[in-house]
Amino acid sequence: MNKTLLFSFFFIQNIVFAQFSERNLSSEKWQFKNSKDNKWLKASVPGTVHLDLMNNKIIPDPYKDENEKKVQWVENENWDYQTSFMISAKELENQNIDLVFNGLDTFSEIYLNGKLLQSTDNMFRKWTIPVKRKLNAGENILQIKFKSAVNVGKELAKKVPFTMPESPRSFVRKAQYQFGWDWGPRLVTSGIWKEVELNFWNQAKLENLKIEQKNITRQNADLNIHAEIFADKEGKYSILINDKSQNISLKSGLNKISIPYQIKNPKLWQPNGWGDPNLYNLKISLQKDSKIIAEKSERIGLRTVELIQKKDSKGKSFYFKVNGNPMYVRGTNWIPADSFSPRITKEKYQKLIKDSKDAHMNMIRIWGGGIYEDDEFYKACDENGILVWQDFMFAGSFYPADEHFLNNVQQEVKDQINRLQNHPSVALWCGNNEVDEAIVNWGYQKQFKYSKEDSLQVWKDYNKVFHQVIPDAIKKYATSDKTIYWPSSPSIGWGHKESLTEGDSHYWGVWWGEQPFEIYNEKVGRFMSEYGFQGMPTLETTKSMFSGSPDLNVQNGTIKAHEKHSRGWEIIDNYMKRDYKIPADFVKYNYISQLLQARGMQIAIEAHRRTKPYNMGTLYWQLNDCWPVVSWSSIDYLGNWKALHYQIKRSFENQMILTEEKDGVLNFYAVNDDLKKYNDIYLETQVIRFNGEILTEISSVSNGKTLDGFVKLDPIEIENLIEHKDKSEVFLSLILKDGKGKVIAQNIHFFTKPKDLKLTKPNLKIKKISATEIEVSTDILAKDVYLLGDTHFSDNFFDLLPKTSKRITLSKPLEKIEVMSLWDAMN
Repeated sequence: MNKTLLFSFFFIQNIVFAQFSERNLSSEKWQFKNSKDNKWLKASVPGTVHLDLMNNKIIPDPYKDENEKKVQWVENENWDYQTSFMISAKELENQNIDLVFNGLDTFSEIYLNGKLLQSTDNMFRKWTIPVKRKLNAGENILQIKFKSAVNVGKELAKKVPFTMPESPRSFVRKAQYQFGWDWGPRLVTSGIWKEVELNFWNQAKLENLKIEQKNITRQNADLNIHAEIFADKEGKYSILINDKSQNISLKSGLNKISIPYQIKNPKLWQPNGWGDPNLYNLKISLQKDSKIIAEKSERIGLRTVELIQKKDSKGKSFYFKVNGNPMYVRGTNWIPADSFSPRITKEKYQKLIKDSKDAHMNMIRIWGGGIYEDDEFYKACDENGILVWQDFMFAGSFYPADEHFLNNVQQEVKDQINRLQNHPSVALWCGNNEVDEAIVNWGYQKQFKYSKEDSLQVWKDYNKVFHQVIPDAIKKYATSDKTIYWPSSPSIGWGHKESLTEGDSHYWGVWWGEQPFEIYNEKVGRFMSEYGFQGMPTLETTKSMFSGSPDLNVQNGTIKAHEKHSRGWEIIDNYMKRDYKIPADFVKYNYISQLLQARGMQIAIEAHRRTKPYNMGTLYWQLNDCWPVVSWSSIDYLGNWKALHYQIKRSFENQMILTEEKDGVLNFYAVNDDLKKYNDIYLETQVIRFNGEILTEISSVSNGKTLDGFVKLDPIEIENLIEHKDKSEVFLSLILKDGKGKVIAQNIHFFTKPKDLKLTKPNLKIKKISATEIEVSTDILAKDVYLLGDTHFSDNFFDLLPKTSKRITLSKPLEKIEVMSLWDAMN
């Protein structure tokens, strides 16, 4: 390279570097200690005190054995973190230097070179502190002193004249699930849980960018780019959006600039199942005298989302319209993927969202007892066409509403809206999880002997937080196309009949109410945002609960410690007796437990989808786990699909043919959630013995019906269908076709519960096709075929019809694959 050109290149690079740069302080050498001790120990940032204590072998892994109870002392201690870093004279030449903490958990004091900079009290806020005049050329000492959130919370609780439920967690702006839930351990941690950085900038900085979608047609997408710019001094600047430049004048201090921007022939961001989630890259640069002094990039999707609520003869609708079309929501609820959130990797986020996409989901609700998720979560949802229902982080308790708390919440909402609103996946902001429900239905006022004044104060506080501060902050900080707000999920508790005629519904008559699965057929609301049932994790994850050799026995203390519901085993067994036989063998019990969970959720989802468009959404509880546990999840802590997730993939297909037994009649429902229509549909049915003998064949004559969204087909009397045959020895095969004979959907209907089926032992054979593909075949009906092995099978827990085979791919080669079916577990 020419030396003159080389010199010019480095000169330009240094000018650009001198205008704005970031330096990651997380990678410096960090130390921590109990504030009562003198000895400093090695720490990791981002991290938590529990992880640092584990890495220093001071506490055991709380996920193993019964160790959770051995680490409870940690939450009552104060912890100090510190690092030293060098600052060069050249770095100090920058006009401005900001110290930025993206997340501190929770109550802390920040010291730089022995001087207090800031006190913090909210895990969910970003803290930016100007430090140019406080830095030294050479070595600098940064120290963060954390106070016990439990102890601080107890002191705050004393200021309220009545007992608050779930105290002290509701007083601290911190992940509520850390205090323990019925699927998670109590691990109230603290620490620097997100990145720490130094930002160097000169003349001006781009503080925030908001991309507003004003109007979208096939020809043009009209946007407004809203930029918040902090300038050191007034003057003429220019903004470059991709390749388009515009001159602007800035005053000294904060400036709010809006610039129109147009995208020609836009490609819409479509939700999963409707098309591609098209994304556009926007690069916004701030220039002064032709030099770039600040820069930000955003990746956006062009789409419209509306929440439609209209009164009708049965109540009030509740559905989402996406890009002008009503969308049937198929999805799940998300909890944090680890009790120690800093160790959730980008790969784990991407895999869980990809697993959701592969199961035909189009929405995930982020539950309000966890965290506002990492950017990688929303990026993965953007890329996979998954809409996000975003709860604010309040769950199942009463919350205070003093002036400081309200201001703190407003800043939290501001920070999170600024961070998240440009993601096309974010569809709705929801005030809380089950706080309205807790006040109305959970009997806390009676339990804690509230006076009338106390009860009124609870409602006043609730209204201030969820009907004033949060919605007002959304209007203030979000763009006009990102302001859909729903105060509380659910809107009405599951004991009230209105919960099924309007709003969103959490139906817990199954599990909590111990009603049979069949009650799901009656309890269908407009939008089912929670319902669920527990199942065991996979064998691999169950074994991971042990630090040594696993003792696989439901009476084992370790396995008992990984079921956080006080009556969990009893409830599972009670339901299991209804539908299956309870096996004595642990492996078979684990298998039946998973089948039971999948069966319950299949009944619920099919009940919901059969009532479309009365019901327009189904979000089961829950997708994932935060540790190895018996829970409501469909994917366990190690990322393995339980039987439920395989069933979800089947039950969430875009097109379904569903059945319903009622009053001696079998009803048929064709469901189509796609944007395309199917003409002249007809149904082929066969009644088949478990040995493969076809007893009856019926093909319903097409009468010109078009499957747009939902069609009820002609019913058949069950007696006419099976003609006095034993219901426990036959099944019904269903194939839905269009006028050209193309298969739209298939299904199988059994006429009795699994425990009453007169199954015989199938001759299951596995043939190796390649290192990562097998073919499973059977001579007679093989119900709930279960492939065992340390790999991910493309399908599992499936029914294999008589004299058929199925090809399965493996995520990695296996030498040995074991197989069983329901017959093995029931005999």
